[in-house]
Amino acid sequence: MTTTEHDHSRDRRNVIVLAVAQAFYVTSQSMLIILSGLVGAELAANKALATLPISTIVIASTLVTIPASLLMKRIGRRAGFMLGTLFGVIGGAVASFAIYQENFWLFSFGTFIIGVYGGFALYYRFAAADVAHADFRSRAISLVMAGGVVAAFAGPELVKLTHDMMQDVAFVGSYITVIGLAILSMGLLSRVNIPQLKLEDRQRGGRPLGELARQPALIVAVISGMIGYGVMSLVMTATPLSMIGCGFIIDDASFVIQWHIVAMYGPAFFTGDLCRRLGVLKVILTGGILLAASAGVSLAGISIEHFWVSLVLLGLGWNFTFIGGSILLTETYEETERAKVQALNNFLVFGTVAVASLFSGTILHYLDWNAVNIAAIGPVGIVIVAVLWLANHRRRQVA
Repeated sequence: MTTTEHDHSRDRRNVIVLAVAQAFYVTSQSMLIILSGLVGAELAANKALATLPISTIVIASTLVTIPASLLMKRIGRRAGFMLGTLFGVIGGAVASFAIYQENFWLFSFGTFIIGVYGGFALYYRFAAADVAHADFRSRAISLVMAGGVVAAFAGPELVKLTHDMMQDVAFVGSYITVIGLAILSMGLLSRVNIPQLKLEDRQRGGRPLGELARQPALIVAVISGMIGYGVMSLVMTATPLSMIGCGFIIDDASFVIQWHIVAMYGPAFFTGDLCRRLGVLKVILTGGILLAASAGVSLAGISIEHFWVSLVLLGLGWNFTFIGGSILLTETYEETERAKVQALNNFLVFGTVAVASLFSGTILHYLDWNAVNIAAIGPVGIVIVAVLWLANHRRRQVA
């Protein structure tokens, strides 16, 4: 086998390992999204704090993104990813114990620890691209993200099977399942093969972060990820609570979230190819339009069909804006600069997601479902304007 063939074989193997790890991670996240707001509503004295346990997941992921990236620059992706899954195990155990104790704040702390796991897992997509050859890079990112398709079916089904598994205490079985998924991921990630940077490359930092951050493509990539993921989080976090408030049952909410996750990750099988054929900016622009359409459908009614169509459009819009933004970001840095650029991107993106998820429950509690969707419209307009600005900037450069 030639060196090139060996590298391509390694790339494909890494994508498979990371895609399956992504599937395990997103499965646990979909379970937490469906249940944590409901558990929070059961345990919290102030119902406006019901979605705080979801927000703590995102807050922890945000706080960990920068140290996780810098740590993996030193110890390598494999060790970093395995360390991340250990936090998933610990957090699941704390959350399970908190439900037994009926302790809202301890439960929120448990979900915070689970969020640390997410701070490492959010680099799976970039890890696949780090060593992939140029022609395979965008496809590697999208295929790893496609691993989430499994979660669309596994997450809601596991919720149905496990939420009353412990008859004395509802929901504990689901959080024990989260522990099992993290353990499976730990074993799987021991097989990832991503060479560490050489010592001289780790010491050579490349361009200053301020110079990198001024690139128009990087600005639009980050905006796309921030708003695409933030709007998705704002609406999705409120959906199960809103549906229960409208008289639907937990199985209905699971059904809607299930198809939302299918729409999020299903297109990832071809999003990378679309970006190469049509151009990444057109894909991101389409994502922004789909997010706006999602808000429009939600504002039109509160039947099960309205929730379903809106959340499917929301998932598609997230896929095109977030994956498109991730692919655009890889065009803005060299190998020695990737740790700090990826860290900056993930910190800003998931900081926005944390704020969105925090405000989601508050807006829903003090206002209503319509207000949640109205709040999404303005930010979506920023994505559309940013993409058109970059497209015009590039046309002027060519001219």
